[in-house]
Amino acid sequence: MLKDVSMIEQLHQNFIQYLENQKVSYHRYIWNVINHNEKLIGIIGARGVGKTTYILQYLKSLDIPLHQKLYISADSLEVLDSSLLEIAKEFSALGGQVLAIDEIHKYRDFERELKQIYDMLDLKVIFSGSSAIELEHSKADLSRRALIYHMNGLSYREFLEIKLGVQLKPYSLEELLNNHLDIAYQLKKEFNPLEYWKEYLSYGFYPFYFQEASSYTIKLKETINTVIETDIPSVFTIKYESIINLKKLVTLICSSEPFKLNIKELSGKIGTDRDTLYLYMNYLHRGKIFNILRSKTKGDNIFLKPDKIYLNNPNLNHAYCKDAKIGTIREVFFANQLQMLHTLSIPSKGDFLVDDNYLFEIGGKNKSFKQIKDIPNSFVIADDIEVGFNNKIPLWLFGFLY
Repeated sequence: MLKDVSMIEQLHQNFIQYLENQKVSYHRYIWNVINHNEKLIGIIGARGVGKTTYILQYLKSLDIPLHQKLYISADSLEVLDSSLLEIAKEFSALGGQVLAIDEIHKYRDFERELKQIYDMLDLKVIFSGSSAIELEHSKADLSRRALIYHMNGLSYREFLEIKLGVQLKPYSLEELLNNHLDIAYQLKKEFNPLEYWKEYLSYGFYPFYFQEASSYTIKLKETINTVIETDIPSVFTIKYESIINLKKLVTLICSSEPFKLNIKELSGKIGTDRDTLYLYMNYLHRGKIFNILRSKTKGDNIFLKPDKIYLNNPNLNHAYCKDAKIGTIREVFFANQLQMLHTLSIPSKGDFLVDDNYLFEIGGKNKSFKQIKDIPNSFVIADDIEVGFNNKIPLWLFGFLY
């Protein structure tokens, strides 16, 4: 048990400092998605996409006295000296109403204590964690109590809103497929769609670009190192040499075509067997460094060869791949944006099958329908065009899904 209120006082002083340092005014898409009336809310996502910023913005916006809200990081010394449950009890006893817990994946057995807090206390809890944790299969069955949201990096729409100081609405996939010509035409009145496109693909996925543009790539690589060195080991039991191999695999994947994976060659370069390589790939996929896609027939079996394996977003290609191929970057962007709200698989023809219904072929402005002609609900997604026609749609528009 906590001996007195000094622990809460210290945590509150830390919280106030965090609030004072929180200068970001832009609200991410998730602000309008989350149901804030829920008692237990989880935000899961890649490191660097803005989970902490969102939580602090939310706490700042709450119209309740400061002593009734509290932010803590699950790996702080104060938490490690006590427990999440004991801190929550003390905070609640002192009139606390809203407790925010950041970096929850770094706290051992967090599922059990969150469940206890939920069941025992009249306290609203919002927590954030690494994308690597899998609450759906957690031992405490937290998924039945918590409303979990998955947070992605900046969409092209959000990037433009921040960069240009404008307001742009998102569109559903069906709206884009049915009305892309009118939508693109209207958006062209607001901005030149291709003027900032390359900048976004290279630097615009992680919000910290707007705080430190000149050192963005350095910061990005530091972020990925933290995922590999800290976040992934906090979720999976792995040895030190595995961390080295995970880093090797990130750069090795740059030299492989997404659909021409040579598993034997990759295993040899890393010095491990095939099943261990597949485990490594799964760790990086869960940590949102890789994006692994399979055909419907293979399901989610991690020990089967993936049909395609990409880096998670185009900024990673720019940072890690010396000769990043534009064709790969286009596919990386499309897959990343669509997976937010839709299911993707690899079809026998075309590049992506979305929701088992829509077939997409990705390419440059001269891409033809030859590979997918006569297939219902098939579309060519073309880069380097501002406006499309019929079933040919500009690639940049898929940055407006959220």
